[in-house]
Amino acid sequence: MDIQVMKRQFLEYTEIERGRAVKTIDNYDRYLSRFIAYAGITDTADITEEKIREFRLWLNRQPGTAKDYMKRKTQNYYLIALRAFLKFLRKRDIPGLSPEKIELAKVPDRSLDLLTTMELQRLFEATTGDDEKSLRDRAILETLFSTGLRVSELCALNSDIDLTRDELSVRGKGDKVRVVFLSEDCKNAIRAYLQARKDMEEALFVTSPAVLPPKAGSKANAASKENTPTAASKKPPTRLTTRSVERMIKVYAAKAGITKKVTPHVMRHSFATDLLSNGADIRSVQQLLGHASINTTQIYTHVTDSHLRDIHKRFHGKSRG
Repeated sequence: MDIQVMKRQFLEYTEIERGRAVKTIDNYDRYLSRFIAYAGITDTADITEEKIREFRLWLNRQPGTAKDYMKRKTQNYYLIALRAFLKFLRKRDIPGLSPEKIELAKVPDRSLDLLTTMELQRLFEATTGDDEKSLRDRAILETLFSTGLRVSELCALNSDIDLTRDELSVRGKGDKVRVVFLSEDCKNAIRAYLQARKDMEEALFVTSPAVLPPKAGSKANAASKENTPTAASKKPPTRLTTRSVERMIKVYAAKAGITKKVTPHVMRHSFATDLLSNGADIRSVQQLLGHASINTTQIYTHVTDSHLRDIHKRFHGKSRG
């Protein structure tokens, strides 16, 4: 079967029947196209173990963004796309290489950037203020810590949130809906922010009020040249972007004197480790985070294993006493 025809059908199947995001489809397209071009493949029957092995060697020697060579995790993205394509061919009863023949490269365990209890407290205290922007930013931090939302999920929230309830339904990765919970501190922060809002924007978190400069040639502009007060127009608020939230948290982290990198995802890490360190089970945390696989949630367990800490304190160094 013609490789380009089958690739197009695979991408359409992944988008329509599998319901994957457009960004995922674009990534699959890029990964598969790079393999096809490198291996010189024109037919699905041309995909062999040897060509995949040569492609993997070539990938392993490509320059990366931060290191001398491409990260193993990035290389695995290509293999995941290729394996999904081979599964699609088998589903269509098209003879070819078995997807089970492709094994992913072993990658090192993820290292987590975590905030201490004191750092987290200083971060919240950095948002003190009664103006709309300060109230908004405090509400954002409280919501991230209370719910463990991804930053994209946070920005997608609307202002019709019911603050009489402790729970909230969100639509996350893969268009899956899950329930998250709002603490009293979180609800109070959101309530204070909404009461300070004067706009009618649908989004829960919007850009702070900004003043537009007067248009050139207008009466207001002529008056401003004479240093007299003007009634400048206000820029209407819009839904906050993920990048805006990332920048905002970075500013408050610096204000709080936190030298480590702080992002919305670090807040998500803090949410998970806080639950686990206080006795929550791993399966519940998986559901609250919206992880499809328990393996993704497992990255948090090694930093919250209080049992091992107790063992170390009880038994280490006794022979030196």
